[in-house]
Amino acid sequence: MTNHASSRGWLRIVLRTGAFASWLGLLVWSAWSFGALWFDFPQESLRPWAAIAYAILAALGVAVFHPRWRAKLAVSMANLLIMLWWLNLQPRQYRDWKPEVAVTPHAVIDGNRVTLHHVRNFGYRSETDFTPRYETRRVDLDKLRGVNLFVTYWGSPWIAHPILSYDFGDDGRICFSIETRPERGEAYSALGGLYRMFELIYIVADERDVVRLRSNFREGEDVYLYRLNAPRARQTFLESIRAVNELHERPRWYNAITHNCTTAIRQQRSASERAPWDWRMLANGFGDQWLYETGALDQSLPFARLKQLSHINRRARAADDAADFSERIREGLPEYQSKTTSPDR
Repeated sequence: MTNHASSRGWLRIVLRTGAFASWLGLLVWSAWSFGALWFDFPQESLRPWAAIAYAILAALGVAVFHPRWRAKLAVSMANLLIMLWWLNLQPRQYRDWKPEVAVTPHAVIDGNRVTLHHVRNFGYRSETDFTPRYETRRVDLDKLRGVNLFVTYWGSPWIAHPILSYDFGDDGRICFSIETRPERGEAYSALGGLYRMFELIYIVADERDVVRLRSNFREGEDVYLYRLNAPRARQTFLESIRAVNELHERPRWYNAITHNCTTAIRQQRSASERAPWDWRMLANGFGDQWLYETGALDQSLPFARLKQLSHINRRARAADDAADFSERIREGLPEYQSKTTSPDR
């Protein structure tokens, strides 16, 4: 008798736990559906109303339908319809883009020669006041001397923005910055980045554009510069070129987790060649420390000291729009063994 009562007690616990888990799962799914309508409903002015109307109807369904499984079924069907609609949203190449992301770059490969079209090299007077300028650059793959990583922070130490810069000697340096592609009047949203609010764009740029914008004109951004130990530099450059050309032909959604400024770099490679997953690929503010631990950064100094020396804001502001901007921001970096200057911090 005691064993039978005990079994019934465990069964009740299992059933209640299952019921709680199902309601919790439905709540999470419903919250996702609310966000999908809030950020991606086709008529922008109606987005808040569509999301609020859904929330009210879902709450009424839970309150009205009995037994409870009917309420769960009704809300689940609504969520499923929203998900099917959302999954069929298509990115677009032609919108009323902000000027800084209005033009997509592309490249032509001819043997060892790569011709890059629409390399951004804006003339900035402030973050929002600039003269658009696009250039055609030609580089020789045999001249590739190394790869640099710029890491920029604007608030939280957990989140940063990486920019890769490839050094082709007298052919110059080519930067790749993977970003959202907002429309005019559209501001960045961390939550919106989890949905289909933004398309993805690869900015191909000169360092005086994409780096100086962050170090000299944006308020509160800190920029760090590292030299990468990149034995596969040529291959990674060509992977980026392939991604640039693919986006020029076929747009893709930005996603704050699966296709952001860091994970998109990993996605460029075939699955068999990707680095093992590390939590700092998402919390990319610590990505430089992860690269240091794996030997991709100079290990002749403790990481804290390397990072202190790698802060370039002061040197970037002093160099401003000088023709030798790239050389001047590298003065004092231990990897370059150039003349020593006092660190920024």
